[in-house]
Amino acid sequence: MSVNPELVGRTFPPAAPYLVGREKVREFSRAVFATAPVHLDAAAARAAGYADVVAPATFAVVVQEATLAQLLAEPDAGIDFARVVHGEQRFRYERPIVAGDELTATLTVTGVKTLGGNAMVTAESAVVDASGAHVVTATSTLVVRGNDA
Repeated sequence: MSVNPELVGRTFPPAAPYLVGREKVREFSRAVFATAPVHLDAAAARAAGYADVVAPATFAVVVQEATLAQLLAEPDAGIDFARVVHGEQRFRYERPIVAGDELTATLTVTGVKTLGGNAMVTAESAVVDASGAHVVTATSTLVVRGNDA
């Protein structure tokens, strides 16, 4: 089965809210070698004007993951996870993510195209905080390898 081109424009229900924990931010920061004090030390983050430790920019993938899981589990998507390679990732921020944020993400498929026997699926996850204010949009392009790839 090939990727369903009718996915384009489909918006999935919001994923369950994700409460950003201070230790999760610290763990992620260490994993990606983000060593700035605002990522690891709450006092340093407060001194810089933030409510708590600041997540590195790529932390948004943690929140986005639940929305991508919805897409991958969609029965009519035609996406075989065993054939998926992550092709590209982008972030468009309104403000940084900080510990204590309760974030909710909603995924919309923005593109499906075939290229050289593979399919490229682009999806945007709009992430909002508990007040509904936009925090970040995480855009992923997944490459679904064709049968001959």
